Amino acid sequence: MHAETPSLSAMLEDAERWAREAGQITLGYFGGRVPFDAKGDGSPVTVADREAEMHLRRRITERFPTHGILGEEFGATQGSAPVTWILDPIDGTRSFMRGVPLYGVLIGVEVRGRPVLGIAYFPALDEMVAAAEEQGCYWQGSRCRVSDLTELPPATLLTTDPVSTGGSPLCTGFARLGSSVDVVRSWGDAYGHALVATGRADIMVDPILSPWDAAPLHTLLTEAGGRFTDLLGRADIRGGSGLSTNGHLHELALERLQQPDPGL
Repeated sequence: MHAETPSLSAMLEDAERWAREAGQITLGYFGGRVPFDAKGDGSPVTVADREAEMHLRRRITERFPTHGILGEEFGATQGSAPVTWILDPIDGTRSFMRGVPLYGVLIGVEVRGRPVLGIAYFPALDEMVAAAEEQGCYWQGSRCRVSDLTELPPATLLTTDPVSTGGSPLCTGFARLGSSVDVVRSWGDAYGHALVATGRADIMVDPILSPWDAAPLHTLLTEAGGRFTDLLGRADIRGGSGLSTNGHLHELALERLQQPDPGL
């Protein structure tokens, strides 16, 4: 890493602390129906989203004033900086708004366009999954790994919304994949990807992902021994979709997801 770039260990320690702080802000609004505004794309945003992202931005700017920031709620700053922090203050806002505890604070870091750090913190569960390049993936402070399944039949398959996933042009094979595994559940948003990284599930399919949704996932899955790509098989957090697996099942999952519908 370039001499002017702080060590990944130091940035990871900061990111974990800041994610917990942002999580505490969200918990101040959590537990019932939360008022929201509709953004331009129709998705909801709450005061908690905005306050949590502003807190993260302040922390990053104070500590690393030359670093860039890309956040879901307030866009990009210093877009040409070699180090960029990518923020989703509340991943799973619809869950958060309804008092469902499976929402998360997501932080990713890129160095010259390469994902090198990922944090997924779930405040209502007080559950942290964190990783940095070549340093492993940690769940609640202990090293974690993906499952070791090599065949689809015993696998657990997750997605955020089975109805919309099955209807997505990028996921016409979702029903086919689902019929090949043991369990299909909608423990979705970032929590589903975290379940794969920690070995509690085997495949997570997301037909629509923004960069701030995907930013931590490549590092988390890679460092846990798994694999993250978009649904075309590209290792790209800006691919617009996401597939997390234990690695062994990745090509099998892609094959079923991409297989043309014989009825078309």
